Order: sequence, then C-alpha cells, then structure tokens
Amino acid sequence: MGSPIYAGVRPAHDAECIARLQRAGGFVLGKTVTTEFAFMQPGKTRNPWNPAHTPGGSSSGSAAAVALGHVPAALGTQTNGSVIRPAAFCGVVGFKPTAAALPFAGVGQFSPTLDTLGVFARNVGDCALLAACLGEPGRIAAELALLARPPRLAFLAEVPWTPVGSVQQRELAAAVAKLASAGAMVTAVVLPDSWREAHLTLRTIMLCEATRQLGELQSRERDRMSADLNAALDEGRSLGEDAYRAALSRREALIAAAAEWMAPFDAVVSPPATGPAPADLAQTGNPSYCTLWSLLACPAISIPIGLSDAGLPLGMQLASFAGSDDMLLAVAGWCEARIPFRGLA
Repeated sequence: MGSPIYAGVRPAHDAECIARLQRAGGFVLGKTVTTEFAFMQPGKTRNPWNPAHTPGGSSSGSAAAVALGHVPAALGTQTNGSVIRPAAFCGVVGFKPTAAALPFAGVGQFSPTLDTLGVFARNVGDCALLAACLGEPGRIAAELALLARPPRLAFLAEVPWTPVGSVQQRELAAAVAKLASAGAMVTAVVLPDSWREAHLTLRTIMLCEATRQLGELQSRERDRMSADLNAALDEGRSLGEDAYRAALSRREALIAAAAEWMAPFDAVVSPPATGPAPADLAQTGNPSYCTLWSLLACPAISIPIGLSDAGLPLGMQLASFAGSDDMLLAVAGWCEARIPFRGLA
C-alpha cells in the first residue's frame, strides 16, 4: 500500500481480482508501486518517457510497467483519478469501469463509495479482455463490439473547477476534429450550473470515508504517514457526519441527472488531465478532469492521442453513463483506430 507501515508484510490470501486472473489462466508477475494508501504521496516510480516527470498516481507503477512493455496489462484502482491520469501521463490505455463492476474484495480501501478497480493495457481491446476476466460472467464483453454507425460524442472541453492547459487543449481539439472528419457526430457541451461544485462533493465523501478507513491507523502511526495524508485525514474528520450525508445525497441526485444529460450521446469526450505529466517528482498531477466521472460511478477510459512539444504523452478521456461499459469500450476502440499512437513498447 505504498506505506512504510506495511513494509515486509505478506498478505495471508490473494485479493479476489488476483484469484480470478489466475482462474482465467493469467500469470501474475508481481506487484507494482502505488502511492501511499492510493492517495497523493508519490512512490519511487518515474515516468518512462522522461524520468524527470511524474508517472501520475496512485496506480503509478501499473501504468509505467505497461508503457515500458514489462507486462502486457496491469491492474490499478481509482478513487478520483488514479487510473485515468497515470494512463494519460504514460501513454497507455486506462479503463475504469462502472463502479462495482469489478471485484474489490481484498483490495485496500480508501473510500468505499468511490473506489473502483481498473485496468491498463496498450490498446482498448486488451483492456476489455482483462476486464472481462475480472468481472462476473457476461458483465463486460471480452471482445469489442462493432458500432453500427459512427459514434455520437459530446465534447466537454473544460470543467469549471480547473482550467485545462493549452497543450492538452490543442491536442484534444485536433483529435476531436479527426473523429468528426471520420464521421463522428460531435456536439460541444458544458456542465450545468448545478454541477459546478461536484468536485467538492467528491472531496467530502472521499475524505470522510478515508478517515473511517484509516483513522484508527493514523492514531497509532501518524509519524509514519506523510504530511499530505495526515492533513487529508484531519480534514475528513473535521467535516462531520452531516456534511458527509449531504454529500452522499447530492451524489445520488447528480447520478440521476447525469443519466438524462448523457442520454443523447454514446460517450462524452474530455481531457484526462490538465496537460502532460508535470516535471515534478514530488506530486502525481492534478486529478480534476477525472473527478466528475468518479463521482458519478461512470465508466471512463483514457486513450493516448499524441505527444506534447517536449515529447510527453497526451490522452483523451471518454466516459458514458453507469452500466454502459461495453458501449464505451466499443466507442473507444473506434476512436483508437482513427487516432494512431506509437508507444514506447
């Protein structure tokens, strides 16, 4: 769990996701580096495209291992942006299914409401295959469906709580233009005004639940936790039960509204991050462009679309309404075929 508290600990049994991989004939090579308790404190992994840059997090080692070709695929988790963002930073495909589509039993929890198991691979088809092995039979199709027509895409260029960088904005607009020229129906959209504080709803739920999960451990091991994690747990404790319950109610209302808002489209296109991986090994990057889909329990996927002027990967995020994993994967596969990308491996 990326913490010195658990150095040398050997679990008594495998997580359910590992057991399912092995039953499917998969070979589990080992564990990759994660940030501390899958939060914000970086681990030792660096970005394989440029070791002076962060690989993202929390599933930093998973994204980097796939990008380098050490493994064809890997597992990770997302509470806010811990699959989508490192996938974008490392130039691989990262798929976060609908919440609870894949088994979380045996995986360390940070926020039970938000935590979601996800997968990394070098193409969309491999993500679908791996996710199908992990889910209940028939939950996610192992092969990408063929679309009967070009997809209907909503283009959400920016969220109100964080501006997107010019490089990410430029490359994403160019990718969307390619998709439109290939036949996709693209409609520019903005978030409703009532959603402008969705990021605060997620933060309240996440930190309140993290305090419940790790509060007792913090009381014993505060000195071996990072300053950022201690501050987050302290903030969660200060928010109180009323704020937590209000945030859960607000989330349910947003999920209901999102199903209607997204209904005309096969997927929503948005940035996966504010830009390429920062040249800062003391952080894992801004997760703000993953927040909405994590809060709404929506499936989301990041596919690489190009490189920045400095030679760092940039991605495109697609999301759809909860339960539409197969449609989202099919749309992502259609887009991937029309935006070729050459990775490291």
